[in-house]
Amino acid sequence: MPGIEKLHLEDALEDSPQTRNLLKVFVQDARRLKHYTSSLQGCCQRVLSAQTELSNALLHLSQRLMDYGEQKFPLEMDDSILTSTLKQCAANLDEIRSVQQMFATQLTDSMMHPLNKFLQADIQEIATMYEMFQITTQDHDSAMNKFMKLKKKDNEKICQEATDEVYATRKKFHQTSLHYYASLNSLQYKRKCSLLEPVLGLIHAYRAYFQTGFDVCKKKELEDFLSNISASVQGVHQELNQETQKTVEQIDKLEHTTSPLYHPTPLPDMPHSVADTSRSQKSGYLFMRSKQALIGSKWDRQYFFTQGGNLMSQPREEFAGSLVCDLNEDGLCIEPAEADDRKNVFHVTSTITKKLTVVLQAESEQARDEWIATIQNIIKEGGYVKERTHSATETKKKHRSSSGSSGTGKGRKHSTSSEQSPKTRPESIEAPQVRTNSVVMSSPSPSSDSLLSDTPIQFDILTPSEENAAAKTPKEGPQKINPFDQPVTGILSEGNAAFEQTFVVRFLGSMEVKTDRGEEVVYETMRQIMVARAVHSVFKMTESHLMISSENMKLVEPATNNPRRTFSLHDVAFWAAHKDNKRLFAFITRTLGSPGGVNSFTCHVFECDTSGDEICQSISTATKLAFQTLMERKAAQKQKAQEQVESEKAETAS
Repeated sequence: MPGIEKLHLEDALEDSPQTRNLLKVFVQDARRLKHYTSSLQGCCQRVLSAQTELSNALLHLSQRLMDYGEQKFPLEMDDSILTSTLKQCAANLDEIRSVQQMFATQLTDSMMHPLNKFLQADIQEIATMYEMFQITTQDHDSAMNKFMKLKKKDNEKICQEATDEVYATRKKFHQTSLHYYASLNSLQYKRKCSLLEPVLGLIHAYRAYFQTGFDVCKKKELEDFLSNISASVQGVHQELNQETQKTVEQIDKLEHTTSPLYHPTPLPDMPHSVADTSRSQKSGYLFMRSKQALIGSKWDRQYFFTQGGNLMSQPREEFAGSLVCDLNEDGLCIEPAEADDRKNVFHVTSTITKKLTVVLQAESEQARDEWIATIQNIIKEGGYVKERTHSATETKKKHRSSSGSSGTGKGRKHSTSSEQSPKTRPESIEAPQVRTNSVVMSSPSPSSDSLLSDTPIQFDILTPSEENAAAKTPKEGPQKINPFDQPVTGILSEGNAAFEQTFVVRFLGSMEVKTDRGEEVVYETMRQIMVARAVHSVFKMTESHLMISSENMKLVEPATNNPRRTFSLHDVAFWAAHKDNKRLFAFITRTLGSPGGVNSFTCHVFECDTSGDEICQSISTATKLAFQTLMERKAAQKQKAQEQVESEKAETAS
């Protein structure tokens, strides 16, 4: 190869100063080449590490996209379009990652392998031979010095030993020099191919990578997917822009219309507004006074609302409201009051017992007057009449017919329905405290009108025999049974059931719903039942053993092991535990209507000591086994019918 300097091998034995100076140039060149090649190897290693990291990052990204459906977002459905789309994106990323992984392998073979071989074999060989050359040089110089010191009088043996030593060291020096010079000369050729091969390998790998990537990304399926998703994303952006515009306009409108409400009391320059005294419902925040030791009294801010003829309160973080005052009681009086030197205070008192029921404070005089007028309207209308005595009901009827109450139409509708519906007010109940078979009308919120029916809430489960006996004898509360004193093994077993589990549960209530599935239906039913129990002071809960088997579900009485209610798994349509309180769970059953009629659905709510998810999992297992048994039974019947047909054909042929 022209233009490359060489060390002349014929000058190796002579080892002249000119040859030594030229050798120093080659040695210095080899050292600088080693330093440069090591730096180049570091750069190439960074490229390979980056490519490997990119491949691993794509792997983790794909796995993360696949895990979106497992996050259980409260506002995201399990079968949402976003979940399926992200899974498709993850599949496409996996295919791209395979190309990235192939590219990383090519970089290892075509770029890193030649560099590592050059450094470890050629450069390292030069360094090793340099050390050997230095050693042989010193040995030869030492032997020459010893030989030249021989005296004329030395015997022949000593002279021969010195001569042999010079011969051996000179031969070794010459052989080492020849190999060293040859390696330095060949290094000038190797540097060109060893430095170019990694770069060429990198370029060829990139070329193959881009070609393969183009083939992967040019697939029609991927193009259709990207075009569809891009159009969908653009549509979402347009919807977002429209929604943002509407939201901005709504915010501006709300800020303009509600700016007077920012002031707790109207400013003097504001238009005077009159309190609305025709309300029959109201809600908002009030301060309520409560007695506290040492301090005397304490004022707490809570959310108050009227529901079912009752004044309810609900702390901001609580799930349901609690009863503050029953506005159906006779002799209630509401009026402004003075308390703790505070403004806008009013209280509810009883003119019969002369006891103070509740002391409240509104933020303005107008709000106080509206609360007073609303509660007075509810009292005047009779509120939401619940299980009162027959005489009290007749008294209310006479009072309303004589006074000609001018309440709102909505209040009259509630009052009339509560009087006329026999399910709402059974004649056998003579006092609010007797609730063995308590039934009240549900009053769903406006958001739940499409989920729940305006039907009674059943607070207890009775067997048909108990219902017949209750119609003939006065109702008495059943004996309280401690479920933890009753051995579960003593419960009536299904015998041939392939699966069976038993749980201790307490029945909270049931009510008719409009659909047979949906977590929203279950959650709203739970809320309605818990609110109704608080409103009507229903604290009794029927304790039972819920026995779940692959044949049916039974509520068993702990004391006698007698089944109180049996549900066929075919009729159990949906079950779920509460998302926040895992001790609450419910299931929905369907009741077939008459031929040509409409099916009805009932949601049963329970409280348990274990996790409601565990009970729901047990129901899922039981239904799967029941379905499997049903399919096996049908297959056996079909096979039996086929065998019978074949036997009949054989008999006919014979």
